[in-house]
Amino acid sequence: MTFMDTFIQDYLRYLQINSNISQATHQAYLQDLRRFATFIEILWEQSIVQVDHYLLREYLAVLHKKGYTRTTIARHLASIRGLYKYLHRMGIVTKNPTVHVKFARKSQTLPDVLSVDEVNDLLSAFNSTSPLVQRNRAIFELIYAAGLRVSEVTNLNLVDAPDSSGLIRVLGKGNKERIVPVGEYALLALENYLANGRPFLIKAEETALFVNHRGSRLSPRGVQYILNQHIQNTALDKGVSPHSLRHSFATHLLDGGADLRAVQELLGHASLSTTQLYTRISRSHLKSTYNRSHPRA
Repeated sequence: MTFMDTFIQDYLRYLQINSNISQATHQAYLQDLRRFATFIEILWEQSIVQVDHYLLREYLAVLHKKGYTRTTIARHLASIRGLYKYLHRMGIVTKNPTVHVKFARKSQTLPDVLSVDEVNDLLSAFNSTSPLVQRNRAIFELIYAAGLRVSEVTNLNLVDAPDSSGLIRVLGKGNKERIVPVGEYALLALENYLANGRPFLIKAEETALFVNHRGSRLSPRGVQYILNQHIQNTALDKGVSPHSLRHSFATHLLDGGADLRAVQELLGHASLSTTQLYTRISRSHLKSTYNRSHPRA
């Protein structure tokens, strides 16, 4: 193990203890930083303390030449910036070479959002009484009703089902817990699933709220597959992912006059700037509605 790799491991342990990063984030940082270590130690024969902002810019240029997207390069820089902040705080380097390096991330594209009518059409098409369809409707009603991430839905256990007050406890990114209200349509779908779906799917003692056809916990990939199959059977002709329902949840709340801070809390966003993206979608939606509806638009 090189000195650089030792520093990377120390930094990631520090993040796990102090920031409670997820396993996926840990792996992404590890891959990014090991790629950077290979570049400076093997290709440039430099040590970590010798890296300056010129060498760092050269590294970003190499990533660009290799065809990495601007978003991916910005993520690499964020990983390196975090490492050097840590090393500077620990006194391992005297200067942080990332201070003078900036890389503009490509402007964010607006996520796909369904109209209220499209959401209603999508969800009402789950109209069979079979156990699997009962499950499917409950999943997507819940995602839209509470703005959940797919991983948050699949991580739910039976004990996490909404209580009599209509609230659900969700474990989000970084193991941050939040309480989210669930609407009556989703509550009814969950009630039907728990009575007429889940008992016919489980084959052993299973703690998961949502199970697959084999009776074990449903995976995020499984949820995406279910939705893809469902889309083929509907008249919806636009790209839809489970996350589209989360985006639609936020946009429809803002369209209805919800406070941005409240939407941030419901979505579990750490930063308000992330939630502000939906204000752009909401304005875009209003403008398209105006252009479509006004006689002199």
